[in-house]
Amino acid sequence: MKFTKMEGIGNDYIYVDGIHQNINMTPSFISHISDRHFGIGSDGMIVILPSQKYDFRMRMFNRDGSEGKMCGNGIRCFAKFVYDHQLTDQTYLEIETLAELKKSG
Repeated sequence: MKFTKMEGIGNDYIYVDGIHQNINMTPSFISHISDRHFGIGSDGMIVILPSQKYDFRMRMFNRDGSEGKMCGNGIRCFAKFVYDHQLTDQTYLEIETLAELKKSG
């Protein structure tokens, strides 16, 4: 699994491109890699996915593997990740989350 660890105002997440690779999103896997003593260490994992309605879909998982609706600090890094990894050249994005549409730009 290729990943990037990013931090935004105190929240650090493992970011993975779920468009170009299959990602294990089970709670046990996420809690294992998020473990600060035995894994990568993070507040959780954020997966970049395609969206049928918007530019991208964001799935955000907490350190225990539970899925959260959204993270403001996380979505800023999400936008930087998709731009830096050339998944888009847009500077304004509409991102699908469990908390509905979020706009970044």
